[in-house]
Amino acid sequence: MFTILVVEDDKNTRRLMQAILTANGYHIHLASNGIEALSLMDSHHIDLMILDIMMPEMDGYELTKVLRDSNYNLPILMISAKVMPEDKRKGFIVGTDDYMTKPVDEEEMLLRIQALLRRAKIASEHQLIVGDVILNYDALTVSKKEDCMLLPQKEFLLLYKLLSYPDKIFTRIQLMDEIWGMDTETSDSTVTVHINRLRKRFEHYPEFEIETIRGLGYKVSKHV
Repeated sequence: MFTILVVEDDKNTRRLMQAILTANGYHIHLASNGIEALSLMDSHHIDLMILDIMMPEMDGYELTKVLRDSNYNLPILMISAKVMPEDKRKGFIVGTDDYMTKPVDEEEMLLRIQALLRRAKIASEHQLIVGDVILNYDALTVSKKEDCMLLPQKEFLLLYKLLSYPDKIFTRIQLMDEIWGMDTETSDSTVTVHINRLRKRFEHYPEFEIETIRGLGYKVSKHV
């Protein structure tokens, strides 16, 4: 069971969050400000934090910065009445992973929490599992039952990126910047070459499929 810390100074909002999250299978801790949150984290393992911005003692921006400066990498979802672009930018600059504005859509919040926890698990384990297929980030291998394939680094990183965000469309430029680096002199046609190689390698794997989205880029569809 995942443990979520809700940091919110409004008592009614805390109770509502607790009810929603508990009903969906999460274990919940509550704090009314950043100081309480830090104290609670000293004695409890927290998988994800839901954080308001405007709070007494220590606000959400300051708490997030303190955690990131101390190398706490837990996922943070900011939920605030602040709706201006500069407020969101400040949140991401200090280190939040996601940002929602009040009033919050309950279903959307739960979906975002699931996505944040999934990505955190992938990052911490350096392993991605898709049905019977296992991608090992440290070894650059793709395994399926008795078969194990060692991939060239760029091919592995490209596949790992796409499979980490199923159904998300990435442009060639986005993939070039992330996998090859923004300063590379390689053309974006290199991405197409590597995609074709990956398709050939895994054409008999029913667990996933790399799709071309005409005029946009690529995405992976999972079939498990």
